[in-house]
Amino acid sequence: MISQIVTKTARRQFAAALNFEDGIMPALTPCVDEKPRLLYIHVPFCEELCPYCSFHRVRLDAGLAKQYYVALRRELALYQELDYRFSGIYVGGGTPTVLIEELTDLLGLARSTFDIRSISVETNPNHLTKRNIDALKKAGVNRLSVGVQTFNDDLLRKIRRYEKYGSGAEIAERLAETMGSFDTLNADMIFNFPEQTTQMLEADLSVLLKLNMEQITFYPLMVSTLTQQLMRETLGEVNFRREKDLFGLIMRRLERNYDTSSAWCFSRKKAATSMIDEYVVDFDEYAGLGSGAIGYLNGVCYANTFNIEQYITDLSRGNLPLSAARKFTLPDQMRYDFLMKLFSTKMNVDEMEKKYGGKFLKTLWKEMAAFTLAASFRYFSPHLHLTERGRYLWVIMMREFFMAVNNFRDFCRKQAGMD
Repeated sequence: MISQIVTKTARRQFAAALNFEDGIMPALTPCVDEKPRLLYIHVPFCEELCPYCSFHRVRLDAGLAKQYYVALRRELALYQELDYRFSGIYVGGGTPTVLIEELTDLLGLARSTFDIRSISVETNPNHLTKRNIDALKKAGVNRLSVGVQTFNDDLLRKIRRYEKYGSGAEIAERLAETMGSFDTLNADMIFNFPEQTTQMLEADLSVLLKLNMEQITFYPLMVSTLTQQLMRETLGEVNFRREKDLFGLIMRRLERNYDTSSAWCFSRKKAATSMIDEYVVDFDEYAGLGSGAIGYLNGVCYANTFNIEQYITDLSRGNLPLSAARKFTLPDQMRYDFLMKLFSTKMNVDEMEKKYGGKFLKTLWKEMAAFTLAASFRYFSPHLHLTERGRYLWVIMMREFFMAVNNFRDFCRKQAGMD
C-alpha cells in the first residue's frame, strides 16, 4: 500500500518538475563562485540499440561522431569562458568508448583545462580489450562502469545484446581480466525484466560474488512510456509488484560483502571513497555537455538540443546548444536535495539547514512526517539514515525520477525529429 502511494505521488511530482517551461530561452550565466562541480559528457553513439533503453542514443556513424567530438571540445571551451570549475567528469551514453581515440583526446583536453580529480566512463563488455583499457588508464580514468545487465544468455538474446557483446560466460571472463585495472570496476545490472525469474537473478548474483566485483549497481528496470510498447513486444509486460521482493533478494545476497554507496549501488570500498553512477548524489551541481545532456546549475535544470546536427551547428557558431530550461523554486531545490542526499542512504540535516538558512525542515515538514510514519529513516545526529524499508522506497522514487527524465528525453527526441 505504502509503495503504491509513493509511486503515484512521485510520478505526479516528477512529471511536474520536469515540465520544462515553453517560450523561455535558456541561458547560462557566468560562474561567480569556486564551488567544484561535475562535468557530465554525453556520447550518444551505440553499435546496437537495446529495446529497453530510453537514453538519447543513435547508431554509430563514425563521420558524424568525429564532428560531434569537435563540437564537444568547443562546448568545453565555452564553459571555461564562463569561469566554471569542475573537479570530476562522468562520461555516459550511448557507448562512450566506440571511438576511443576521440574520447581520450577529449579527456586530455578537459584535464588540462580544469582541476579534474576523478573520471568515470561507461562502456560495454566487447570494449574490454587491452588496447582500450590501456588508453583509458593513460587518460586518467579512475572508474569504468560496464553495462552487463544480466549473465543469462536467453535474456541477453531477447534484449539484443548476445550477438554483439557475447554470452554471459564470455562477459564474466572479460570482467575478471579487467579487474584491478582501475580504482573501481563497476558492473551495471538490471533486475525485474519481464521474463527474469528469481532463479535467474540468483544466478546473476552468484556470478558477481564469484567474480568478487569491486562495485555492483543494480537498477530496477526503468522504461519510458514510449519504450514500454517495444518492451511488451520483445519481453512482455513489466510487473512492478514483484520488484520489492527481487530487490530484497539482492540486498540479502550482497549486504554482507558490500557497503552501500546508494540505495542500489554496492561497493567493496567504503562508500565515501567510491565513485558511483549517480553523480547527482556526490555533486550538488553538474554541467551537461553533449546532445541531449541535462545539467543542473544555479537552481536551473536545462537540456541541450537532442538534434545532433543542430548541436554541431550551434557550437560551430560559438553558441551553447541549449533548448529547454526550468528554474527550480527554493522549495523545489530543497525537495531535489532531499531526494538525492537520502539516495546515498543518509543525509546531514545540519548541512541542509545551513544551506537553506534554517528553512529546510520547516518547508519539508510534511514530507518528513510522511516518511517518518512509513518508518523510512532513523535519526542519529546529525544524519537521517534510511531503514531497509526506506531504502526500497527511495528505489521507487529514483526509479520514478529517472522514468520522468526518460519521458522528457522521448519528448525532446520526437520534437527534434530523432524518432
